[in-house]
Amino acid sequence: MKQHIHITDAELEVMRVLWAKPDCPSSEVVKQLEERMEWSPNTSRTLLTRLVQKEAAGARLEDGSKRNQLFYPVISEQEYLRSETTSFMKKLYGGALKPMLAHFLVDKKLNKKEIEDLKSLFDENHSDE
Repeated sequence: MKQHIHITDAELEVMRVLWAKPDCPSSEVVKQLEERMEWSPNTSRTLLTRLVQKEAAGARLEDGSKRNQLFYPVISEQEYLRSETTSFMKKLYGGALKPMLAHFLVDKKLNKKEIEDLKSLFDENHSDE
């Protein structure tokens, strides 16, 4: 992802539908969000439009159709998560990992398995600097 795209919590719900089912007709997006979030069709369509304008999602006509649009994510879920995590760390911790981890560990006690899993992650991602 070239630049950070700000996605609201509501827009994130729409993106979750698109990540789960790329090339999703707007009617399907509306139906899923109506069931899951109890949103009106207009709300869902407005959010789809905003996501296309932000270039987080795209739209194309269904093959052989002049009117039915299919919506798809332009950014992957992994790209979005990476961007949001980086933004969060910069905003709250100046981009430093250690203070962030220390803050989370103040309130959360880890079990042995969680500690071993984290050690493995650190071992896999260490640098010699």
